[in-house]
Amino acid sequence: MRWAILPILLLVSADVSAQAPQQSELKAAPDFASIGDQAARSRALFTEAAKVLTSPRCINCHPAGDRPTQANDKHPHMPPVARGAGTCKTCHSDANFRLSERASYRSIPGHPRWDLAPIEMAWQGKSIGDICRQLKDPQRNGGRTLALVHEHMASDDLVAWGWEPGPGRDPAPGTQKIFGDLIQAWIDTGAECPN
Repeated sequence: MRWAILPILLLVSADVSAQAPQQSELKAAPDFASIGDQAARSRALFTEAAKVLTSPRCINCHPAGDRPTQANDKHPHMPPVARGAGTCKTCHSDANFRLSERASYRSIPGHPRWDLAPIEMAWQGKSIGDICRQLKDPQRNGGRTLALVHEHMASDDLVAWGWEPGPGRDPAPGTQKIFGDLIQAWIDTGAECPN
């Protein structure tokens, strides 16, 4: 009789652990104050901020091709969709939509501006150094100055979605405030990029 219950317990415990969000730590900007060399501190600050930029919450919508990825494992989007104005709005609404606990996906993410990042802002497959250089380049960052890059990262409500992604998805590491402070400290120390 005990052995008949074991598969049920394993299934329940696997389901619970798969649904439990895994908060990842993000160091705060003051944690890097002990790095005396300003350029080294700047690179370390960006490396820490890159934990957010390379998380599934950001990478999934910054694909290198015309098809986004999805979920924590960054698998190709299902159903298959291609880059195009308004394509995402077919299924994604203005807010997260909670599904049944028994559904294979527990929610459908949403936001009024839900869409893929422009192709010139693709991050998938790039090193953090390449992403850093891309963020500094107005030709590849949406025409933003570093001040506007900071504003986007620190206060944009679409970026904020990464910390409130709906059931079934791990949030981005840390908080948007910590992330924004890291980006500002990176800029203040010269916006150096890791190799």
